[in-house]
Amino acid sequence: MQTVPTDVVAAIESNGAGQKPRWSRRRLLRALGIGGATVVVAGTGALSYRVYDTAALSPGRGDAYDPWQHWRDTPGLPGAVAAAVLAASPHNTQPWAFGIRADAVDVFIDPTRGTGTVDGFRREQYIGIGCALENLVLACRARGLLPEVTLLPDGPTGPRMAEVTVRAGAPAPGPLYDAIGDRHTNRGPFKATPIAPATLAGLVDSSGISGLDVRWTVDPAPRAALSRLLIDAAKALCDDEQQSRDNFAWFRGSNDEIQRHRDGLTLGGQGFSPLVLAISKLLPASSRAQGDQFWLEQTTTVHTATAAAYGVITTRTPDDRATQLTAGRLLERIHLTATSRGIALHHMNQITERIDREAGTGRVPTFAPRFAELLPPGEHPLLTFRVGYPVREAARSPRRAAAQVTR
Repeated sequence: MQTVPTDVVAAIESNGAGQKPRWSRRRLLRALGIGGATVVVAGTGALSYRVYDTAALSPGRGDAYDPWQHWRDTPGLPGAVAAAVLAASPHNTQPWAFGIRADAVDVFIDPTRGTGTVDGFRREQYIGIGCALENLVLACRARGLLPEVTLLPDGPTGPRMAEVTVRAGAPAPGPLYDAIGDRHTNRGPFKATPIAPATLAGLVDSSGISGLDVRWTVDPAPRAALSRLLIDAAKALCDDEQQSRDNFAWFRGSNDEIQRHRDGLTLGGQGFSPLVLAISKLLPASSRAQGDQFWLEQTTTVHTATAAAYGVITTRTPDDRATQLTAGRLLERIHLTATSRGIALHHMNQITERIDREAGTGRVPTFAPRFAELLPPGEHPLLTFRVGYPVREAARSPRRAAAQVTR
């Protein structure tokens, strides 16, 4: 049984009695590894309100999570869109919109759902649209609709990111389609079990995809170098006032915010054990500075420390919008394949976010040349992720329903 120090229990009780908070979420999480008395939550006043406000005793429930339950239920193109909205996206911004016609789906980008200076060139936004596009294609096939994809049908600056026309065919579900409802970003610790190179290679299906490569970092020395680069990039992002603000804007600290926005990052998505998650929700919400510090600590002690391997999707045309959309399709394919095989995946894009930030502000590049040393000549990184066998399953993230994103 996991235990919590008695002084943590006292802190929770005092916070619930209207006294000045003495413990932040970050301080609690650092203390949870120490022995002590088992927590029994029973209280009134502010503590009881925190239980209600954060849904501490019923995480992952409510309308914001219903799309994960019902994505298979709807037939035809509306059902395909219901699967598309479960795709990965930067900071869970869900930057997509869809137009359904009799025999086609138009995929649009919602430019208002961005992360500001964190994604200054909107690279990640286009990749997120590509992830949704891959889910849409898989769901069409599973429903007996044979899809044909045209990227940027109105040109690079046109309104549509893709047009997916369909014709009748035999239903063709498969393991990737079946994995859509189980695919979640896992920010928790991974086991020390290594992943064989052949297993990593088997996660990549590049059929129908050109202009992209997946580079795996497995060996200790280059893995340590990439870990250091990820930590340094996280620190640089936190030290950048505007990036820090834009990053924190997508954190949903209460159940009310989650149910109202149905997007963004949550405590439930940080990979905590059930007990740590429940207790952390009872404490006062972290400030932006505390959130930054916690992310940096997690990057150092959990994310990079337990990564079995890193994957980097690279290209020679990093600024091409069609390439970015295609990279999203490939990324979603990798994540779904990993999910179907019991391998966890965690998107870690702080290096490319800092590369773009330095380029956008005219600063002397520091992260681009360091990353270039870890890649073949001429290849540019589009995105980075870590993989490993998970210690615990990842939690669901809130989602807007298909009806909310269909024009």
